[in-house]
Amino acid sequence: MEENEENQEPENQEILQDLSEQGKTEELVEMFEELPTMDVAEFMEDKPLEDIIEFFKKLDLVDQGRIFSDFTLDLQLNIFQSLDRRTFSRIFSKVFSDIRADLYQELTKEEQIELLPYLEKSVREDVIILSAYPPETAGGIMTTDFATIFADMNAAEALEKLRKDAPSKDMIYYIYVVDHSMVMKGLVTLKDLVMQHPSTKVAEMVNEFFVSAEVNEDRESVAQKIEKYDLIAVPVLNSLNQLVGVVSHEEAIDVIRKEETEDLEKFMGIMPSEDDEEYMATSSFHHFKKRVVWLVSLAAIGIISGMIINEHQGVLENFLILAMYMPMMAATGGNTGSQAATVVIRALSLGEISDRDWLKIVFKEVKISFMLSMCVALLTYLKIAFLSFHSLLPNGITMNFIGIIISLAIALQVITSAVLGAGLPLIVRRLGGDPAVVASPAITTLVDITGLLIYFTIASVALGVG
Repeated sequence: MEENEENQEPENQEILQDLSEQGKTEELVEMFEELPTMDVAEFMEDKPLEDIIEFFKKLDLVDQGRIFSDFTLDLQLNIFQSLDRRTFSRIFSKVFSDIRADLYQELTKEEQIELLPYLEKSVREDVIILSAYPPETAGGIMTTDFATIFADMNAAEALEKLRKDAPSKDMIYYIYVVDHSMVMKGLVTLKDLVMQHPSTKVAEMVNEFFVSAEVNEDRESVAQKIEKYDLIAVPVLNSLNQLVGVVSHEEAIDVIRKEETEDLEKFMGIMPSEDDEEYMATSSFHHFKKRVVWLVSLAAIGIISGMIINEHQGVLENFLILAMYMPMMAATGGNTGSQAATVVIRALSLGEISDRDWLKIVFKEVKISFMLSMCVALLTYLKIAFLSFHSLLPNGITMNFIGIIISLAIALQVITSAVLGAGLPLIVRRLGGDPAVVASPAITTLVDITGLLIYFTIASVALGVG
């Protein structure tokens, strides 16, 4: 099934392109009404703005709003600038409420003032209310396209209300039961209403146990609820328990994708930005600004590594073989720290652990890293004992002895790196920060420093070289 859906999209694009090239405008418009909205939006986005506007003139307002909702924000703004305010207001009124609010927030104050007089009262009130919520909250991503029935209705009356509301509602996933003050009482399914006797009261079939979100709740928390309970949508309530909107699973997917992208960028030492676009659409200077802060900061901290090496020049001059295994020491520590940080940050974001569990987490990572250190130490010893050049050693020092020294240092490096990788995100969370800020480059830089200290300290003591 999934493969068929993947193959269908290129076919749809080819059909639309063929009709366009042949000048069959009427057939093309008919296909716009039948094909998935996203396919139509993608096809139109490749066309000149004048052609898109001409296509829109041949579609009814419902289809215009549906397709417009799937356009990129840049194209939406271009269409707004190209149409007179009265014409645009008709399309705008049919756009999905959450998309409508997002676009409205992108307009300048002057443009908002120009558009508002042409909007119907209900649309005007809706867009102003939705635009007032911060974008990172449930209110900022919710839609007002939902269906409600009253608790004191019977099944027949409820179905009649749905017939009237359904044409203007894009998301009848659940049917929300409210009183006449819009206070949420529960929910029912369409099956519940159809299967019950027409005279059965809604109050008798309502499910009072439901998952909801608070209007000012963080959007990531809302998305996690939808994911955790496998919901199609979650109702959004205000402080009076009144139903004010719905967050759909499509919005939850977008939120999760954005949050994962933001966490990944932070973890890799890239400063996230609110106005990020696709890679090719983002300017080189914007990419530079996002990366330069961490990179320069960590380069400055990395000077400490050079100071440590310089301090132990005598050890390296007498035992050149130690220099051969410094890259291995750094790579092993960096990989171990990044692995530990990744699993801990992921567990924190999924709510599997909390910063209060820090002692258990660190102890667990010590056990894991001890087993890992034994494997790496054994591999290192075998490599040194059987594959290294004896000519690199001064008289009186055996290759076995050097193998034990370097293997011990790498084993300790693995353990300390795992503790650092797991501990730093917990410390940041404990201080009220974002664990993802403890970027992988930062952990790598820190374990490089600790690794060099361990390496040269053990070598200096064991070999008796200051």
